[in-house]
Amino acid sequence: MAGPAAQPGDPASPSAVRRPVPVWTEWVGLAARLGLAVVWGWAGLAKIADPAEAAQAVRAYEILPEGLVKPVGYALPFLELALALLLVIGLGVRIVAGVSALLLLAFIAGITSAWARGISIDCGCFGGGGHVDASQTEYLQEILRDTGFLLLAGWLLWRPRTRFSVDGWLAS
Repeated sequence: MAGPAAQPGDPASPSAVRRPVPVWTEWVGLAARLGLAVVWGWAGLAKIADPAEAAQAVRAYEILPEGLVKPVGYALPFLELALALLLVIGLGVRIVAGVSALLLLAFIAGITSAWARGISIDCGCFGGGGHVDASQTEYLQEILRDTGFLLLAGWLLWRPRTRFSVDGWLAS
């Protein structure tokens, strides 16, 4: 006696077989992956030469307790460079995209918080940072820019398979 027949949508059903991913999505993924890698690489390299300045940028947000300012400010460039490297080689793309998305959401929240509280700072995203004159703030542009980067990370979360990646090489 045979078991129950497979129903459409059932993982055992032949109609549940995954369709091949269109090739163009792998090229879009490559562009997203390398674009995000450039952002993280640029941000990390801009901050790594002067960790005290990076810590000052973190301090300017007035969010973290003083005991966390230096560790976060000093570690952030290394995290950004690690994310850049992993994206360039295409290793752990979905995980790196997830960490990128969380980091970008934290940056957007920090910028929004500073703006809402009337704190006049340069975000310090690509070096520098700290208090500035109120006429020099660019909160909306920074939020929109980071939202664009967040979209790149979102694409990679959705479609982590990209051209010329270690992930792809390991999967074959």
